[in-house]
Amino acid sequence: MARSKSTSVVGGIARAARALTAIAFLDASVGLSVMSADANAQESNLRVVEPTYATSVNLNDKQLASVEVGAVGNHEFPLQKSAVGSIDFNEDMTVQVFTPYQGKIIQLFPKIGDEVKKGETLFTIDSPDLLNAESNLIAAAGVLDLTNRALSRLQELYNTRAVSQADLEQAISDQQTAEGNLRAGRDSVRIFGKSETEIDKIVADRIADPTLVVPSPITGRITARDGQPGLFVQPGSPPAVYSVADINTMWMLANVAESDISAFHVGQEIQVSLLSFPGKVFQGRIWSMDAMVDPNTHRMLMRSTIDDPDHELRSGMFATFVIRVGQPLSTLAVPSDGVVREGDGTYTVWVTADRRRFSQRVVKIGMLNAGYRQILDGLKPGELVATKGAVYLSNMVLIGQAGE
Repeated sequence: MARSKSTSVVGGIARAARALTAIAFLDASVGLSVMSADANAQESNLRVVEPTYATSVNLNDKQLASVEVGAVGNHEFPLQKSAVGSIDFNEDMTVQVFTPYQGKIIQLFPKIGDEVKKGETLFTIDSPDLLNAESNLIAAAGVLDLTNRALSRLQELYNTRAVSQADLEQAISDQQTAEGNLRAGRDSVRIFGKSETEIDKIVADRIADPTLVVPSPITGRITARDGQPGLFVQPGSPPAVYSVADINTMWMLANVAESDISAFHVGQEIQVSLLSFPGKVFQGRIWSMDAMVDPNTHRMLMRSTIDDPDHELRSGMFATFVIRVGQPLSTLAVPSDGVVREGDGTYTVWVTADRRRFSQRVVKIGMLNAGYRQILDGLKPGELVATKGAVYLSNMVLIGQAGE
């Protein structure tokens, strides 16, 4: 009986333990379920819900007023390269003006930036060389007058047999020598730039004028002035008193990328645009290309001559040049206002069949020219697209204002 009681007690204890274990397992399961539910709820709260966009819109009459529609067609895109550079004077048409003879500068006339004509006076100098040449000319003129009078007297005396023929011949020789000296004297003065009229006046007045006039050798613009009155100058000694540049043509200096060098060659025509003259295009052609590429920048200096008949360009101006490197390419295109760049980097257009319902379509674009964007993929010829107001349609989709 005692044994039976003991067995009963042990069995009860075992059953109680199993019950407690089951309760604990149940509590743990419930707790895990609650924790899982809380985690799912938190994850749901943290998840970013992607907005859903429509791909088409229906426009009412009022909304249609903001959109223009046109058919997809071909547009010519020139095959061209471009580069940036700066305007400079044409060095082949720029002249440094030195004094041809030594002397002190008396006066300078044009200033930097002034335009001068060929032969216009740039500066004057007090030249001892000119003074010496004019003095010799005056002396030669005096000797010639003397020998002319002597020859006239001897001819009269010879007619009366008062002098010998040898005396007459000597007088003729002296007169001819004096004439030669006078011609040489005139030529010496002429070298200094004196005209025949001025030389005749020097001979007639017997007054030497040491003022040497230095004219401009070309028509152009003064680009440098490095002299002052009273400065003693010598031929060829730098700096030049003046620099004059022919401005009918200018240079454009451009550094082109090494990868584009093969597309250029001397003589190619170019079109140049400048910030100073928006909308205006200057014509020119490639004049020279450097023999080497800069190893640091991998660019090459290229010089182009630019026609500037109105003398509008200034050295140092920033310029952009465009050059055609092939025949124009005719391909599908739509106005640039009809192409929208989306936030993810894709490009889209809005296509319609009835001019009221528009569907968004992703396209692949290419070149831009004259307000047209090249379409490489995504459209067919003749399809109707929004040529203006495409951004307006995309904004309507984002804010859900499509009309019914």
